[in-house]
Parts: sequence; structure tokens; C-alpha cells
Amino acid sequence: MDFQPSEKAQELSELMWAFLNDRVLPAEAIYDEYRASVGPDDFNLPPIVEELKKQARELGLWNLFLPEFSGLTNVEYAQLAEISGWSVDIFPEAINCQAPDTGNMETIHLFGTDEQKEKWLEPLLDGTMRSGFAMTEPYVASSDATNIECTITREGDEYVINGTKWWTSGAMDPRCKILIVMGKTDPDGPAHRQQSMVLVPTDTPGVRIVRSLTVFGRHDQHGHAWIEFENVRVPVSNILATEGDGFMIAQARLGPGRIHHCMRSIGQAERALQMMVERANSRVAFGGPLADQGSIQEWIAESRIEIEQARLMTLKAAWMIDQAGAKSAKTEIAAIKVIAPRVACNVIDRAIQVHGGLGVSDDILLTRMYGWQRSLKIFDGPDQVHLRSISRWELKRPRAVKLP
Repeated sequence: MDFQPSEKAQELSELMWAFLNDRVLPAEAIYDEYRASVGPDDFNLPPIVEELKKQARELGLWNLFLPEFSGLTNVEYAQLAEISGWSVDIFPEAINCQAPDTGNMETIHLFGTDEQKEKWLEPLLDGTMRSGFAMTEPYVASSDATNIECTITREGDEYVINGTKWWTSGAMDPRCKILIVMGKTDPDGPAHRQQSMVLVPTDTPGVRIVRSLTVFGRHDQHGHAWIEFENVRVPVSNILATEGDGFMIAQARLGPGRIHHCMRSIGQAERALQMMVERANSRVAFGGPLADQGSIQEWIAESRIEIEQARLMTLKAAWMIDQAGAKSAKTEIAAIKVIAPRVACNVIDRAIQVHGGLGVSDDILLTRMYGWQRSLKIFDGPDQVHLRSISRWELKRPRAVKLP
């Protein structure tokens, strides 16, 4: 396995670090001040991020997640995604590599028609529009996609959509103009051929964006929306791929996307570790800096070990995708989806403890970081689903050694 970046990727990495230090980190206070001034019900993008988007584009830091546009391998982009994770509220959007738009752009790029790409993919790639992915439902266990109750019924040249979705990230943003909706077109078909995905403009009659859901009491910048679909009609031409391909599309969408999420988690873990180290060196208790305490030293060492393990596992999964596609790396993708947020939560929790009362306040970023990483243990499939899959594959795989 070779994780060495190309000359182009190395240049982009240096630009990313410089952009983080010179532009993004100084913008965080401006971003937070703006959001505090407008209140939690305002989902308009703070102007400072639009400024950062313009600057990033001029530097060539734009749409790096999509190999066909960036020329980067999954391994190379993974290392850039880690850098963006140091400022997860701002940096990914500044370079147009934010969820759920990255997954939606990949989906339309892979499965959309030329007309769908022109109408929806191009403005998403241009950064002038946002999108939402409506899969999860409140009344069923959506960790098992075969449970989905939302119906997509064909009537002549139209599909009629009825159902309820929640945790549709990004849908509260006024720039969100299109939703990818997953529902059942064939409820009586084979379990993994019942579902389809259709493109639904947010201004379609019958689409009702009810409210934003909070995460640990905080509203995300772009919201996680509860959405009702009541007799929503869209043209049959709005389907992605063909009827029954919904589950397949979901799997294709989530593979590379999990690499992105996991590497951003590692970036957040690195930031938390740096915060822990700086606090331990500067805070004095019992006659010396906290860094002299054995327990603190152990936390720092454990954090470094865990981060390195998670990074190597994620880069291995990215390398396998580069070599033979996401299917070849399904076990590894499931594993990193468990380990990356777990490690990030561990490191952030230790950093909170080292910061004491300051750590649990909103005066610093640790509580916000923890909320995001704790949530990541649920969305894109809860840990238990991935652990179940890993154990099934492990129980079935052939063994080269015959034990006595």
C-alpha cells in the first residue's frame, strides 16, 4: 500500500494548511459572532463563508472530493479531508466539499441523466446551491433501509410521493433547492429492489419542511429537517438510474462518503489533542503544570496511538477503493465508520476533562465537536449495524490456517 501523495496532492495539502491557518481559523470567531447575532432560526450562510469560498476557488481548492474533476485518488483526497476537519463548520463548505452535497453530487454524477446533471449537478458544483438527502424516517428503524415506508407510486408520467422524513441535513438552508428522496416503488418486490431514488425540488407542491432538529441543543448551520411529503408529484424523468436501484445507489453513495466523514473526524481529533496538550502545558495545579500528571500524560499518549490507528485504517480503506472500488473495501469501510468517531469522541472527551469547567462550556469548541462526533456514531448507519456486518463477514470468511 502506498499512501504517498502525488506532487499535485502535496501542493494542495500545503495550500490547505496555509488556508486553514491564514483564513479559516481567524474566520471562526466572525462566523460564530454572526450566527449568535441572527439567532438559531436563521439558516442563511454567514457572509464570511462566502468570502472564504471565493478565496478557496481562486486557490484551486474546489470540488476536490470528486476524482473526475480533481484528478485526485481517494487516498489523496482523504488526507486533504482530514485538514478540513480541523474546522468542520467552515472549511468543508469553503472548498465545496460539505455533506450531504458531496454525496448528492457523486450520486447525480454517477446515476443522473444529462438533463439532471445540467439542472442540478452544475449549480451544486458551482457552489451556488445546496441539496438534501431524504432517507431517514422517524417512525421506522431506518438503519434497515428495507423498513422505509415512504411511497413513490407511478401514475402515468408522474411519481406521487407520500411519507415523512427527518434528519434531512441541509434542507433548512434557503439555498437548498433539490432533495434526493428514497422511497418504495415496489413494496412487494425483493427486499433490496423495492426502493428507488427520485429528485424532488424543494418548491414542489406538497413538500413541507416542518422544522429543524437540534443536536445536543444546537441547531446546525444548515439544519437537519423534518419534512412531510403529501401527494408530491414529480416527472418520471426525475428518477435516478431505474426503479429498484435505490438500495444500490445508497451503497455506492455511502462508500467514498464515509472516507470523507472519517478523515474529517480524525482532523477534529487532532485539533482536540492539540487543545489538550496546550492546556496541559499552560494550566498549573498542585505545584506544577497539568502535563506533569501521569494520568494526563497517559491520555495524551493514548490519544496519539488511537488517532494513528484510525488514520491508517481509513487510508487503507481509501486505497482499497482506489484499487478495486467500494465493494472490495466493504468490511474496511464499515470498520472505519465505527472507529473514527469512536476515537474522536475519546480524544475530545479527554480534552474536555483536561479543560475542566471551560471544557463543558460553549466558550470553546469542544462541546460542539463532541456533539458532532457523537452523532456520527448514529448517522450513515449506527455503529451496531456496521459491527453486525463485520462480524457476519468475519464468521464466513475462509481461513488459510487449519487449527488443530
